[in-house]
Amino acid sequence: MRRPAPLPASAEEPDNAETEAPHESRPRLFGSRGAAAEADRADAGDRSSSGDLDDGADGDSVTAVIDDDALPVATDESVPPVRSSDVWRAARARRKALRAEIRRFTQRSRRRRIAIWGSVGAVAALVLGSVVAAYSPLFAVEKITVAGAHAVDAAAVQQALDGQIGAPLALVDASAVKAALMKFPMIESYALEARPPHDLLVRIVERTPVGVIRSDAGYTLVDAAGVVLATTPEKPDGQPTLSISGGVDSAAFRSAGLVVRSLPAQLRDQIAKVTASSADDVTLSLGDGKTVVWGSEADSVEKALVLVALIKSAPDSDTFDVSAPTVPVVR
Repeated sequence: MRRPAPLPASAEEPDNAETEAPHESRPRLFGSRGAAAEADRADAGDRSSSGDLDDGADGDSVTAVIDDDALPVATDESVPPVRSSDVWRAARARRKALRAEIRRFTQRSRRRRIAIWGSVGAVAALVLGSVVAAYSPLFAVEKITVAGAHAVDAAAVQQALDGQIGAPLALVDASAVKAALMKFPMIESYALEARPPHDLLVRIVERTPVGVIRSDAGYTLVDAAGVVLATTPEKPDGQPTLSISGGVDSAAFRSAGLVVRSLPAQLRDQIAKVTASSADDVTLSLGDGKTVVWGSEADSVEKALVLVALIKSAPDSDTFDVSAPTVPVVR
C-alpha cells in the first residue's frame, strides 16, 4: 500500500492551515466518549469529501479506525475526598502488621523469658508457702518423743519439755530446751528433730560412767570427763572404784577414763578397781583377782583384743601385761 500524495493547498486555505488552526477547533481526546466519536466521524467525513485519503495510483482507500476503549477516558466527576476514618483504619492496619512481625521475630526470646520467670515464680511460691506453713499453728508441737534414754527417765524429760507444746516446730526455743535438759546430769548431748506436722523428737546421748570415787559423802559416780552423775551412800552395782592420783582434773584421771570407755562390755563388767598414778600407769583389777597392766590410753582397742585372747589362752594366770600389745606378758 502506498502512501497517498499530499493535496495542493487551495486559495482559501493556506499550506499551514492545519498547523495554525486554533486549539479549540481540534477534537478533544480526553472528553467524553460520545464527543470523541462525534469528532472522529466529522473529521473522517471532511477528509472523505475533500479526497484527502484518495489514492490516485491504484484507487485504494485507507480508513483509520480508532478504538474507543484504547483511549484514555476523562470524567467530569470530581475525586471523592479522603476521609479521616480511612486514614485511621490504614494506620491501624500498618501498626497491627508491624506488631505481628515483631511478635514473630521475638517469639523465642519471649518464650525464654516466660520460662525463666515461671521458674522463679514457682520457687518463690514454694519458699513462701513453706515459710508460712512452718511458722503457722498448722505445724505446732503436740507430742514430744525422747529417744536414747536408758539411765535417764524419759517421762521426766518429756515433762521438763512441756513448755514447748503448742509452739510451731520452726519456733522451738532451743535455749529453753537446753536449760531444761541441764537438770539431767546423765545427758551428755542431745539433738532436736522436727517431724511434721506435730511431733518433736529429742535424741539424747547419755554419759558413760567410768566408776565411783569414794568420799565422806558416799560414792560419787563420774564419767570420763569427771562430771558428777550421782552420789549415793551405797556403791552402785557394776561400777569400779577409781583410785586416781591428782583427782578428776589430773592427766592420770583422763587417761584412766579413756581406758575404761574403750573396754568391751564383757571386760568392763569384770573390772572391780582402776588405779593410776600417772597417764602412763593405768592398772585394772578384775573381780576374780586378776591384774591387768594397761599402761597409757594409746592403742586401747588393740590392747583389749589382746587381753581377751590372753585370758582365754591362760585362764589360770594372775597378771597380764598389755602395755606393749605387740609383746604381751603373762605371769
